Amino acid sequence: MGKKSESGGTMGLKGLAEAEAAGKKAKGLPPVHKWNPPFCGDIDMRIARDGSWWYLGTPIGREKLVRLFSTVLRHDEDGKYYLVTPVEKIGITVEDAPFVAVAMQVEGEGKDQVLTFRTNVGDETVAGPEHPMRFEIDKETGEPAPYVHVRARLDALINRAVFYDLVELGAEEEVDGHQWFGIWSSGEFFPFMPADEVGARKQGG
Repeated sequence: MGKKSESGGTMGLKGLAEAEAAGKKAKGLPPVHKWNPPFCGDIDMRIARDGSWWYLGTPIGREKLVRLFSTVLRHDEDGKYYLVTPVEKIGITVEDAPFVAVAMQVEGEGKDQVLTFRTNVGDETVAGPEHPMRFEIDKETGEPAPYVHVRARLDALINRAVFYDLVELGAEEEVDGHQWFGIWSSGEFFPFMPADEVGARKQGG
């Protein structure tokens, strides 16, 4: 499945096979953070906001291939996303977050609560100090958009169904002298929005 980049380079199976082999050797994900291959340009590949992967305007339906691509995805300090193998670095487009959290497991209650999220590509991440949650307001809908950090500057957008379950677990805590509605996980409190805004939304809804 070679893919021509705008600069004329290719991302062929050779690079992907090497990356996959490196991941198996490490008994985990390919060590993309250690690789510094030449940049081979951008390709017409994008990750949509719903987590689906597209190539040349066509959805990539093979789950195993999407999973493989996700393991070599890197978000560099320049703010751009790349697929990185030992021999190639190719730019792709990510509309929002590269992953979507599609399931959540809850252990414990209150401040002892631990939340584990599973993404659409099979990653699991435990929300806490090393994998923080953040909340932003969607510019289009005005609704809150929650995210959880998965790994190395790669976040997952928490889907609507999981978000509703998340809100049910919310609590109010004082942060910097103000009351905030937020979520506890792994001993960390993640502020969602000012508590008075939550009340106003409920009254308005």
